[in-house]
Amino acid sequence: MDAVTFGVLGAVTAGRGPHPLALKGPRHRAVLARLILARRRVVPVARLVEDLWETPPPRAVGAVRTFVGDLRRALEPDRPPRAPARLLVTEGPGYALRAAPDAVDAWRFETAVAEADRLPAAQAPDRLRAALGEWRGPAYAEFGTEDWARGERSRLTELRLRAVERRAELLVELGRAAEAVPDLDAHLAEHPWREESWRLLALALYRTGRQADALAVLRRARALLAGRLGIDPGPRLRRLEAGILAQDPDLDPPGEPADAAARLWARATEAYDRTVAAGARARLESTVGLLRSLAVTGGGGLEAAREHRMAAIQAAEETGDADLAARVIGAYDVPANWTRSDDPELARRIVEAAERTLAVLPEAPSADAARCRLLATVALESRGVRSARGPRAAAEAEGIARRLDDPALLAFALNGVFMQSCTRAGLAPRRDAIGAELVDLGLRHGLVNHEVLGHLIRLQARAALADLTAADEHARAADRLAERHERPLVAVFTAWYRALREAVSADSSPDPSDLSDSPGSSGSSQDGAEAAYRSAAARLDGAGMPGLERGLLPLALLGLRLSRGRPARVDPGADWGPYRPWAEPFALLAEGRDTEARGALRALPEPPPDLLYEALCCAEAALALALGDRTALRRTYDRLLPAAGELAGAGSGLLTFGPVDAWLAAIRRALEA
Repeated sequence: MDAVTFGVLGAVTAGRGPHPLALKGPRHRAVLARLILARRRVVPVARLVEDLWETPPPRAVGAVRTFVGDLRRALEPDRPPRAPARLLVTEGPGYALRAAPDAVDAWRFETAVAEADRLPAAQAPDRLRAALGEWRGPAYAEFGTEDWARGERSRLTELRLRAVERRAELLVELGRAAEAVPDLDAHLAEHPWREESWRLLALALYRTGRQADALAVLRRARALLAGRLGIDPGPRLRRLEAGILAQDPDLDPPGEPADAAARLWARATEAYDRTVAAGARARLESTVGLLRSLAVTGGGGLEAAREHRMAAIQAAEETGDADLAARVIGAYDVPANWTRSDDPELARRIVEAAERTLAVLPEAPSADAARCRLLATVALESRGVRSARGPRAAAEAEGIARRLDDPALLAFALNGVFMQSCTRAGLAPRRDAIGAELVDLGLRHGLVNHEVLGHLIRLQARAALADLTAADEHARAADRLAERHERPLVAVFTAWYRALREAVSADSSPDPSDLSDSPGSSGSSQDGAEAAYRSAAARLDGAGMPGLERGLLPLALLGLRLSRGRPARVDPGADWGPYRPWAEPFALLAEGRDTEARGALRALPEPPPDLLYEALCCAEAALALALGDRTALRRTYDRLLPAAGELAGAGSGLLTFGPVDAWLAAIRRALEA
C-alpha cells in the first residue's frame, strides 16, 4: 500500500498515492496542520485546545480526541481495532505525527533547497525549479490568520522567495539570463518590495541586450519604493543603474567577445536606437505591465494599480502618439467578474481617454487590434452604467477579435461582453456561454487568468439557474487554479458562493408575501447562513474591491430574511453603499411612516445593469407587497418575468433573495386580489 503523504504548501491535504484522503472538517485539518508543523514532536492536548479555539468550549479536550480518532481512521483505515496507531501516535501528554522525512511537501522543499546549494552551479537551477514546483499556494493556506501558523508560514515563504531569487541568480551567472526574465517578472508582480529581484531582473534584461528595458525596470523599482515606502533604492540597485548607464564591461554576460571597444560601440548604437525610437513607449508599456500584474494579487496591489493607471494613460496621451496611447490604455486586460466599478470616477475618465484615442486612431487594418482593445476597455469600464455605448462597444470588440482570430484578444473582448450582459433579468444562460468559451480559451492557449474568470462566470450563471451541482464544480476548479497560480482574490468569491450555498441549502422557499416572524425550523438555518455571510464578508477587508464590498453584507442579510418570508429589519446605520435607496423604505416602514415609504418606493430607479439586478427587483417587490402598491408590483413583475425559474440574485455568485417563481406568484396573487 502507498505511504501517506501530506501537503501544507497550499491548502492542507493528505493523500495515499494519487488519491486524496477525506479529512472531514476544518478543525480536523487544523489538528493535522498543527502536528505537521511540530515536525514529529509531541504537541500536548492542552496546546492543541489553546490553538484551536480562542475561547475553548467546555468539552474541548474530548473534541480534540474525536478529531484525532477521525484522522487516524482516515490515515490508517486498515489498522485493526485496538491496535496502536503507527502514524498519528499518542505519546505522553499529547499527540505526534510520525511522518516520514519525505512525506511532507514542505520538508521535501527544504531538503531540495539545501541540496541545490551543494550541487554544481549548472545543476542547481533544475533542482530549485523542482523544489519550487512543490508549492500549490500560500503555506498553510486556510490557517493564515492563526497565531500558531504565522511564524512557520513566514519562514517557508521567505525560503521560497530566496529560492526563486537564487535560481534566477544562477541562471544569470550561467549565461542563461533570458530564462530568468519570465519567472522574475511574475515573482515581482506578487512581491514588488524585493530589491534583489529588481536587481536580478534588470541585470538579466541587460545581459539579453535589452538595455532600455533594464533601465525602465530600475526606474519602476525606484518609483515604487519611493512612492509606496518613502525610501530610496539600496546601494546594489544604485550601483547597477550606474553600471548600465556607463555600460560597464563587468556587467557583460559570460562568454562575450573580449573586444571591449566593439562591444561598447554596439551597445551604444543599440541603446540610442531603443531610446530614441521607443524610450517613452518602453517605460510606459512596462509600467502598465507591472500594474496589470499587481492587480491580480488583490489588496494593496489592486489599489496601487488603480492609483497609477490613469497617470500612465495621461502620460501616453501627452506624447501625441495615438498608437502608443491605444496600447497603454488597452494593455490593462485584467480579468474582472464583478459588474460594478470600484472607482466610478476613474472608470469614467478611462472611458473618455479610450474614446478620444478611438477618434484619432487610423482607419487601417493594422490598427484593428488596438481598436479592439480600446473598445473592450470601454465595455469593461462602462460596467454597471445604463447606456447604449457599453453593449455596442462590447459587440464591436468581439467582432474584431473573432475576425483577427487572436485568442488573448478574444478573451479580453469576451470579458467586456460579460460586463454588458446584465441589461435586464434572465440573461444567465448568455453569461454561462461566455464563461464556457473563456474556460476553453484559457485551457487551449494557456490564458490562466481568463480560465479562472470563465469558471467564476459559470459559477455565477449556474447558481442563477439553480444548477448548484455544476456551480460547485466551477468553484472547486477556480480554487484549484487559484492555489496553483497564487491568485488570492479568487477565494473571496468562492467563499461568498459557499455562503450563498448555505443559504439556498436551508431555504424552504416560503411565500415572500408572508412576512410573519414566527419561530420555526428556518431560524437555525438562517443563523448558519448568516454566519457564513459574515465570515465571507470578513475576507473583503483589505481585498481592494470597494465596488464589491460596500453594502454587500447588509444586502445579503436582507435577502436571507426576505427569502424566508421574514420581516426586513433594516439597520439604517449600516453601510448600505449603493443599495441604500432600496434599504431606506424598509426602515421607514418599520417606523410606521408608510406615506414616506410609499414615496421612496415610487422614487426608486430601475436597478443598475449588474449582477444584482434581480435581487434589487425582489427588494422592490417586497416593498410593493408590504405597501400594496399595484403600480410598483406590475413594474417589478415585468422586470422579473424573464428570469422565471432562476434564483433571484444568485447570478452574482454571492447572495440570493430566493426563487424568482415564488416572487412572481406572490405578485400575481396581490394583483388578483
